[in-house]
Amino acid sequence: MPNHRPKIRDDDTGEIRLVGISISSGIGIGPVCLITRDSFTPPRRSLEAEAIPAERERFARAVHKALDELETASARTADLPATAREEILLLLEAHKAMLQGSRLIRGVEGRITRSRINAEAALEAEIENIAKSFASIPDAYLAARIADVRAVGTRLLSLLLNRPVRSLATLPKGSILFSDDLTPADTAQLDPRQIRGIATVSGGPQSHSAIMARALGLPSVMGLGELLHHARDGMTAIVDGRQGLIILNPLPSTLKTYEDLASQIAERRKELRRLRGLKSITADGTPIRLMANLDMPMEAAGAISAGAEGVGLLRTEFMFMRRADLPDEAEQYTHLRSVVQAMEGRPVTIRTLDVGGDKIAAALSHYHDPEANPALGLRAIRLSLHEPELLETQFAAILRASVYGPVRIMLPLVTHIGEVERARRLLEIVARRLRRRKSRIPDRLPPLGVMIETPAAALIAEELANVSDFFALGTNDLTQYTLAVDRSNEQVASIYDPLHPAVLKLVKMTVEAAAARNIPVSVCGEMAGDARVTAMLLQLGIRELSMSSAMLPTVKKQIRGLHLVSA
Repeated sequence: MPNHRPKIRDDDTGEIRLVGISISSGIGIGPVCLITRDSFTPPRRSLEAEAIPAERERFARAVHKALDELETASARTADLPATAREEILLLLEAHKAMLQGSRLIRGVEGRITRSRINAEAALEAEIENIAKSFASIPDAYLAARIADVRAVGTRLLSLLLNRPVRSLATLPKGSILFSDDLTPADTAQLDPRQIRGIATVSGGPQSHSAIMARALGLPSVMGLGELLHHARDGMTAIVDGRQGLIILNPLPSTLKTYEDLASQIAERRKELRRLRGLKSITADGTPIRLMANLDMPMEAAGAISAGAEGVGLLRTEFMFMRRADLPDEAEQYTHLRSVVQAMEGRPVTIRTLDVGGDKIAAALSHYHDPEANPALGLRAIRLSLHEPELLETQFAAILRASVYGPVRIMLPLVTHIGEVERARRLLEIVARRLRRRKSRIPDRLPPLGVMIETPAAALIAEELANVSDFFALGTNDLTQYTLAVDRSNEQVASIYDPLHPAVLKLVKMTVEAAAARNIPVSVCGEMAGDARVTAMLLQLGIRELSMSSAMLPTVKKQIRGLHLVSA
């Protein structure tokens, strides 16, 4: 992985530049408002046996008070934008769950009793124990939850020690928030109309603070280890969320450059917003379907707002990646139904579980032996067919959710016709089982399609088209596997090229195979959201593109200016 340790330049001008991790795009300019949390070492005391009940009761009161504070934080979200409010409420609920009979709470209570120590010492020990166990799991999503455990623990320590936490509800208007990190409760207090940007010492793309910053639409940079050593309250700062850059004490020329850039971005966004209600159609009348890729259910509202005609890729990993147990059919059904209903009749393409490689959910870790090359191992559809109860449960949830709107089912990393045939047989078995138990499912089963994301799949696209109802080109993996390039490896990332002739030839083969069988084909990799290659994809015969919601207006603008040559 690239080294994101901040690089500092401090020359005679006094301008300081810090490079971190780009989290949320945009430009923010304003005075720094510094929020720091005092570090302290919790006291450690030994207890007499008769003092243990009172100490457990003291800890219980702190837990109750923490729950009250989170309830108050939930109420404060009422004025936030709908998408941000939904996201933050979800994260606040996760923190509440940690305070109600969780491993953390049970562990602290047990340590107070067994070790005869005070609540603060027991809490610190239990946090470190949980953090150690999480850190041993090779799962970026789950490892990032260590921050949540620490956030809840810090709140409890503050209450036990009677150390008030500063409110963020009254930050100066137009300020740039600098902090070590942000919790969901912190973010619930923020008014995105008041704050122009966020910069934090810790946090990464999968952290809760990152998720919330994106939900609020605030320019954000995280992972700035040296940030608080250079920042002072009131000093002028620029947050460049596009490049992951923070500029302190900017020179007049730098400030003017960024002010002009911010104005240009604002005007461009206004122009793109005007496109949302217009059709996605080329200048010579060819309709192009623009769909959204979703990682979480709460992103559905943003997709509709951006003008998406449906969901071209709903990743289902969110139900598995932040937990140590497996979601059952009822839970998966509830999540999937919420997306289908939110899309209000627009089609939703649900991809079955795609874990393995660099994405190993803790709940599924016992299915995996150590692999020398996990990217080529037991992952995606291979795992689902190896452990068919996983796929059957997911199929049942999808079928039940499809009662509420049009749904398609997509299988990831297919390389053999037999994988599609086995999956279809399982889908039919699950459908018969649901009908016997009188569960509501559609009379006609949802279309079953495959992702074309390996050279093998593209090369047998004609055969796959005979057993599939649609194709979706996953250009990220297709490029990676075709060129044998790990794009996260900075030493070879420069030769990761989706426009390589070999990749384009495989795309063309897939489109032609789909056309021969008259089945739809879309692109749902990063190429779909790159307006620079839109014309090329349309000339190759692609008529459906699925991308992040943020890219939809830009691609639509490009489409509306194109003239396609009729075949």
